[in-house]
Amino acid sequence: MAKDNQVRMPSSGAGITQFFDDYKSKIEFQPIHVVILVGIVILIELVLWASL
Repeated sequence: MAKDNQVRMPSSGAGITQFFDDYKSKIEFQPIHVVILVGIVILIELVLWASL
């Protein structure tokens, strides 16, 4: 009786396609550049909050 009520779900990867080799961005950031940028933004925020 349990076999009559089974529901079939689609596979989890159906319709998902990844294209890593087709597109190369002209703008690339190294991780250290992102860390430095975040640090600069934090310092600017601290200076602005301290000036209030």
